[in-house]
Amino acid sequence: MILRRKSLDREFDVDVERFAKNIYETEKGRIREAVLSADLDFLYQPISGSSDSAPTCLDVGAGLGQINRLFAEAGYQVTHTDIAAEMVSSAADFHNQLGLQGQYRYIHSSVQNLSQAIGDEKFDVVLCHAVLEWLADPFTALSLLIERVRPGGWLSLMFYNIDAKRMANMIYGNFDYVNAGLKVKKKVRFSPNNPLKPDDILARLGQYPVSLITHSGVRCFHDYMRKPDHDAEQLLALELQYRKQSPYRQLGRYQHLLLKKDTK
Repeated sequence: MILRRKSLDREFDVDVERFAKNIYETEKGRIREAVLSADLDFLYQPISGSSDSAPTCLDVGAGLGQINRLFAEAGYQVTHTDIAAEMVSSAADFHNQLGLQGQYRYIHSSVQNLSQAIGDEKFDVVLCHAVLEWLADPFTALSLLIERVRPGGWLSLMFYNIDAKRMANMIYGNFDYVNAGLKVKKKVRFSPNNPLKPDDILARLGQYPVSLITHSGVRCFHDYMRKPDHDAEQLLALELQYRKQSPYRQLGRYQHLLLKKDTK
């Protein structure tokens, strides 16, 4: 992991294998992928027609591209972007192994610099999962993301929930950490710099021409359990069952918002 510039922005640019193992190849990652897949299922149904008329998907901070491959498999033309060059290269290898290389364009870029690569291009679906919490200025990035969605298009936004982080640490008995504002002097690998308050994100979204269609919690139960892997299949089913229901949704370590942009 590399500290980029003198801001809070951080990037994963080394040890892709370890990143994949810690983020994706765990029960946490399995729940995350299952919730996102369930929420987005209606958008990535198979599409017929030529590539010239295919819908488009932009994935910002796309990592290894596990979620956007669902859109590629459905016939979308996918623009896969990430600030980490090694991540982009590894994602391309992954998609090539699946025979999907013809569906992709790969760009090594931050969300702030995307216009240098794609101008003012707009997309039918924009994905941004677990990115905002790594940025020094997440609200500027949010504005840039919404600009990339065509009228009538969709934004899938997932971010790290500071309220859930506080709740979990209270349960763990980490009272000093909570009293310190959930801040530590030494950054923890794969732990976001800037977890976000859902109410703040929802309030900011009210300033834009978008409507909230789906709001789910990701890992509403897992992170509070002493032995979360005891019955992984049953836990996954319950995570999916209760992900949209209050008060469980608010306890999700990540929040997933699916927004539709106004047509006018």
